[in-house]
Amino acid sequence: MQHLQKTKSQAIPESGEVITLPPVQVRRRPPSFSRRINGLLQRLIPALLGLGLLVVLWQLAAINSKGFPTPLSTLDSAITLFADPFYRDGPNDMGIGWNVLASLQRVAVGFSLAALAGIPLGFLIGRFTFFSRMFTPLIALLRPVSPLAWLPIGLLLFQKAEPASSWTIFICSIWPMVINTAEGVRRIPQDYLNVARVLQLSEWTIMRRILFPAVLPAVLTGVRLSIGIAWLVIVAAEMLTGGLGIGFWIWNEWNNLNVENILIAIVIIGVVGLLLEQGLMLIARRFSWQEK
Repeated sequence: MQHLQKTKSQAIPESGEVITLPPVQVRRRPPSFSRRINGLLQRLIPALLGLGLLVVLWQLAAINSKGFPTPLSTLDSAITLFADPFYRDGPNDMGIGWNVLASLQRVAVGFSLAALAGIPLGFLIGRFTFFSRMFTPLIALLRPVSPLAWLPIGLLLFQKAEPASSWTIFICSIWPMVINTAEGVRRIPQDYLNVARVLQLSEWTIMRRILFPAVLPAVLTGVRLSIGIAWLVIVAAEMLTGGLGIGFWIWNEWNNLNVENILIAIVIIGVVGLLLEQGLMLIARRFSWQEK
């Protein structure tokens, strides 16, 4: 018995050799505040360098061109212009603020009508082959037409400059929403539609519960592209139709040889367009499932 116990104790292996690993140096992450400052500087410094390069080229152009304003003289005019941007001295003499608001109002009308018509049309084209074959040739034919080519048609139809400008925005900003919405519907996985068919869902339920949530990122992409086109078109349209608006204001300043104010208006147009596009990009990221 003692012999068996001794044999068993000899058969049990001893604990294995302990291997000592070299110490691993853990890299300390910088504090959160420092990371934010570094990230901000990495974005801010290149942007400032780009603006500085633009100012240098601007100054060189002013030196080598007779009558072209310098950045400093333009800044002085901007200070004077923004001292009272909402003044009123009659219907044909208003501040730059009123002109920007008038242009934004026209853009809102034309863009809203384009969204109300373009997004449902995009759903129909992407969902049903019949509508796709019906409207795709028309879109391919009309989409490349220059925006200003539609302005005389609007003047002929409405006999007024105000609705003609909104019409031009409508007809030019509708195409990105139609195309992106239709393409988003076509890219929906077929499994989703097969499940809806098995559950015998109505077409309205499929549209509301399946198609719209899945296509929303594509719809917002089309909306973002359309708002840029709308803001681009309104400036050119207002130069031809006249009245209150940033486009007509630029043309009026050119007739008065106020080149500084024209440059200021160009900056305002760029800033407003950037804000509109960035706002829609934030909304698009909020509803984009691809980035979550």
